[in-house]
Amino acid sequence: MSKTKIVVAFSGGLDTSVMVKWLSHKYDAEIIAATGNLGQRAELENLEEKAKIAGAAKSVVMDLRSEFVNNYVFPALKAGALYERTYPLATAIGRPLLAKMMCDIAIAEGAEVIAHGCTGKGNDQVRFEVGIQALAPSMSILAPLRFWEFKSREEEMNYANLHKIPVKATKDSPYSIDENLWGIAIECGVLEDPTVAPPEDAYQITTNPKFALDNSEEIKLTFEKGIPVGLNGQTYDPVELLELLNEIGGKHGIGRIDMIENRVVGIKSREIYEAPAAVILHYAHNELEKLILDRETFRFKQVISDKVANMIYDGLWFTPLFKSLMVFVDATQENLSGDVTLELYKGNLKVLSRTSPYSLYNMKLATYTNEDTFDHRSSEGFLKIYGLPYKTMSEILQSQKENKVI
Repeated sequence: MSKTKIVVAFSGGLDTSVMVKWLSHKYDAEIIAATGNLGQRAELENLEEKAKIAGAAKSVVMDLRSEFVNNYVFPALKAGALYERTYPLATAIGRPLLAKMMCDIAIAEGAEVIAHGCTGKGNDQVRFEVGIQALAPSMSILAPLRFWEFKSREEEMNYANLHKIPVKATKDSPYSIDENLWGIAIECGVLEDPTVAPPEDAYQITTNPKFALDNSEEIKLTFEKGIPVGLNGQTYDPVELLELLNEIGGKHGIGRIDMIENRVVGIKSREIYEAPAAVILHYAHNELEKLILDRETFRFKQVISDKVANMIYDGLWFTPLFKSLMVFVDATQENLSGDVTLELYKGNLKVLSRTSPYSLYNMKLATYTNEDTFDHRSSEGFLKIYGLPYKTMSEILQSQKENKVI
């Protein structure tokens, strides 16, 4: 009788490394370690060897960087999706793609089970499992961290040492780090105390703004239909563009985020993020929208941006509502083409210029010089009509008050 095949979402980190060994013992199963390359760096080093040492019968590493940027990152950017108006959703955007990858591998390998290394109070369990249920509803799902015997990362480290499993986490540096091209999420250790400032060793790719370059740097970003396509007049492949912006922004201390956020399961958590490229592009994209979108579309899109961000964070990428909202988003981006010039300096961004052939800014209407073409006299009638409901209401209330006095 053949062994049960289990596809494991394998990052090479502490949790998933321990999980591969634990599952192979617990279920006497054939473990297939599945890894998606979303632009993480150190975690990909010797990954197949790590999976083998941990007990995997097979390791599959897929380069998903281009698909990640084009089909997940850029749609979120066009939507202006910032969770709680702050977090660019790097980890959250990557999870639906990884869920899709695991389903594809499980089906190809004839596996009956998909396992992930998420905790019972984390967000990623929701993102993985809702995604898997939507894409492969007959697939069984295992989440060992919700029921195994280990109660702390220290106990997992001891298990890894016992079985000679190589892991990066140590008791002196117990951070849990998730990285992709759109950003890095860092948690655990001293970061769990919101009264303590993040130690410098928690940050991976950004310079402390205090020690960043003393000279500012100007960059010009070119967008076509809401998508960044060029930097400083040169066209770049999407993956290369994000890598370059992470490098440029990181050396200027751009993209550090320290926030208290509301998790899906109802608790608050303190999270540290680094996202130079994401912060730069969201800032520039928003400036372009201010220039191009009409007032009502711009205002309503802010509502949609919040909703899309919440849905991504809550693991609802593969849902009818999300798909429908993205149709609206794409419609708003049809004319969103142009250039935005920014200045980067010690953790700060400043817009210097924004131009577009679709700009709704008319200098002759906006100016206060003698070139002004705005018809000021028309404002008198406009304001009488615009304020009429409130004038009427005030007159009625005043009349009622006077009648009560009498």
